Amino acid sequence: MTGVVVDGRTLSYDDVVAVAHHGAHIVLADEVLPRLARDRAVVDDIVDRQVPTYGLTTGLGTRASFALPRDELELFSVRTVRGRADAVGDPLPVPVVRAALLARANGIAGGGSGVRPEILELLVGMLDAGVHPVIPEVGSIGAADLVQMAHVGLVVIGEGSAEYGGEVLDGATALRRAGLIPAELGPKDGHVLCSASPLAAGQGALALHEAAAVLTLAQAVTALTYEGFRANTSPLDPRVLDLRPAPGQARAASELLALLEGGELGDPRNARRVQDPLSLRCAAQVHGAAYAALDFADSALAPELNGCGDNPVVLPDSGEILSSGNFHTPALALAFDTLALALTQTASISAERMRRLLDPTVSGLPANLSPYGPERSGFAPLTKTAQALVAEIRMLSVPVSTDPRHGAHAVEDDSTNAALGARRLSTLLVRLRQLLAVEAVVAAQAVDLAAPSTLGRGPEFLHRAIRKIVARLDDDRPCGVDVEAVGHDILGSDDVRGTLRARAGGAS
Repeated sequence: MTGVVVDGRTLSYDDVVAVAHHGAHIVLADEVLPRLARDRAVVDDIVDRQVPTYGLTTGLGTRASFALPRDELELFSVRTVRGRADAVGDPLPVPVVRAALLARANGIAGGGSGVRPEILELLVGMLDAGVHPVIPEVGSIGAADLVQMAHVGLVVIGEGSAEYGGEVLDGATALRRAGLIPAELGPKDGHVLCSASPLAAGQGALALHEAAAVLTLAQAVTALTYEGFRANTSPLDPRVLDLRPAPGQARAASELLALLEGGELGDPRNARRVQDPLSLRCAAQVHGAAYAALDFADSALAPELNGCGDNPVVLPDSGEILSSGNFHTPALALAFDTLALALTQTASISAERMRRLLDPTVSGLPANLSPYGPERSGFAPLTKTAQALVAEIRMLSVPVSTDPRHGAHAVEDDSTNAALGARRLSTLLVRLRQLLAVEAVVAAQAVDLAAPSTLGRGPEFLHRAIRKIVARLDDDRPCGVDVEAVGHDILGSDDVRGTLRARAGGAS
């Protein structure tokens, strides 16, 4: 695979996915190491002159007024890492760890941290060699990801634990087996390893990338339901939407119409009803709001992936090191919360569309989509699964940015919980994809029973893909395995996602 260039300025979500999930090689841009050397010269000068500077020649947090002895600055860096590696819980998944390491490496590459260039080279070497620090999942309150990223720092100095080659080893052994040498920390290096918000940024990038894909899936599954329900597409008419141009709705409606192109529903006169339930009629408004929330999250995350979140920051042109609040991420935390709420709305109408398909008084189809009548359960029990998924998604949408937690007494008196917001989004998206798989299985049966003469290009592709692995429901059978198969093999397939994105009018 072509290498991902790390320059501190241009890292994309696709880059994060390539490194986190596919092991893409990392290439440092030519200007990065000279940039870091210039920054480091400022650090060395400040140390030589013993200028009072937070976290460099003074202590951290409540100890910021205490001057550090010159001969203890290197040891202070090591103590900074050791003393903050206090996270607990299950280890974060390897892709999340890789995303966080990449986000930190890119943040350092852009300049401002003052770290020794060798530290960045080691972080990149760990990624390329597959040395993955064991980072427990709980520890960040969003005032930088200090406690969790300290576990990365431990491995950098040959301590802590790391996964390498499928085996969890002590940090020194993992580095040695990978042909890497632990770093000797200089002044400020320990603080840099723990600083910024790379967990929130890295896992957030993975989550936003997945959210965009899941929204395309939601559009495609909705189009399949439209075909089974024989929905009225007049609410998608641009002339209607232009009368109240709510954020995102024109895009969502355009994609739905593109997916339905080639079928009969492009002409509203082929609809079964004059007016449909809101879960169908207002899909463009709900999905459009989710697109708008995704855009908001994108604008908040981009500076975290490609900016300096350190405190203090080095300004090489003036030779200064200044105090900074760039580690604080309220906009990012708010954006994650907003997206979680928007995706919950998307989930709610998915479950409702599925229920409408099962109701013969609304859909005009056999009760519970069973061809055999009331002595069969059909898909009725799946409504419980759908509602259970909605309940969990709704729980996961509770805002976390409004629940600040305090760090160092009288100093760190605000926080954002951004890393928690990103981690929550990852779980929510798994549940939403499972819910869409429920709707897709039911909608495919509805299409079979409605038997339209032609389907739109999106529903036709999705229906065919489903029927390759899941047979239509005849007599009652366990349907959970069908939902799991559709969720994993179809909705989780990069090829399927790419085709649906193209048929919705996006880039393949």
